[in-house]
Amino acid sequence: MHIYVNGRNIEITDAIKAYVKEKLGKVVNHYDQIQDIEVVLSVIKNPAASGKHVAEVSCKMNSGDVVRCEEAADSMYESIDLLADKLDRQVKKFKDKSLGSDKSSIRTEVEEVTE
Repeated sequence: MHIYVNGRNIEITDAIKAYVKEKLGKVVNHYDQIQDIEVVLSVIKNPAASGKHVAEVSCKMNSGDVVRCEEAADSMYESIDLLADKLDRQVKKFKDKSLGSDKSSIRTEVEEVTE
């Protein structure tokens, strides 16, 4: 899995890149079918705008599906935190949908034997 970090109107430092990889790398623990994650960090230059720091993510799955989300906040680190939480929830939801509503497994099924 690869994590790509790009920036609009902002210079991506090594600290921001490491922070993004640390936060979004935890999502892989929930679902191992993630192919790559593309993150776009941007800053809105308008002084009247609230939530000037925007973080967007596109998470591509091996099945060809894409999970996307976006968050805005007053600081870049805060928007990355919110984005990581939102992506985590959406990936868990996608995983549950892809596994289907029948969550039974061969290992957990017990057959009753009557004699």
